[in-house]
Amino acid sequence: MAESMTLAPTADPLVFLTPDGRRVSPPNDWACLPPGDAGLTRRVKAAGPSFAVIEKRGRKAFSKGLWAPKLNIEKARADLAAERATESYAKRRQSDVARREKQQTEYVQTFAQEVFLFLRFAPSYQRVAVDLAVLVTKHATPVGSGTVARTERIPVAQRAEAAVIAWMRHQTTAYDHLQIPRVKGMRREVRRELAEVARALLEVHRRDQVHAEASCPLCRAVQQARRDSASAKESS
Repeated sequence: MAESMTLAPTADPLVFLTPDGRRVSPPNDWACLPPGDAGLTRRVKAAGPSFAVIEKRGRKAFSKGLWAPKLNIEKARADLAAERATESYAKRRQSDVARREKQQTEYVQTFAQEVFLFLRFAPSYQRVAVDLAVLVTKHATPVGSGTVARTERIPVAQRAEAAVIAWMRHQTTAYDHLQIPRVKGMRREVRRELAEVARALLEVHRRDQVHAEASCPLCRAVQQARRDSASAKESS
């Protein structure tokens, strides 16, 4: 087995596919380390040979664990547990948590500002813009959400634009209820068309002209969110 390899799962939990299509199984003295503890996974990888099992679904990839010699996993787990029991680790952990929380708070603020700047709504719709920026930011920025707001591949301004369009796709169109044929590229095409509809709707709010908010999908969605928030506060 190679020092480091990424394999794909099969219907058999002990059989995996190599990148070139070969079917392989781990040695009898190997075990699977479940995903979820990045520190432990790094230690096991550094300790010797291993292979990761990754399941791909469309564009997304999901870890199914890391296979490695059982002794390496047990030793790494014991060493890490001993380290995490020390006072110095607890202090370092507390410092790391505080630093990440500060970074997250700053990012949320920056992202909300970028969303607001992208909207550029006319004075008549400033309240809608503020509420929409809050709604999009709240949905898109949580750590681990997997949304476009968490990617670092594009500038924050582009993330904000994409997050607005994605929010509108789900909240102002029938996208979630569409029966889209399972044809390659069809879902992407539907999303492209709905994005154009969303951009046109945004342009309506960038012009300082009053329109019928009762029949506006965006205004209705924001108003519904306001009501839901008020109800949640009353019941809490």
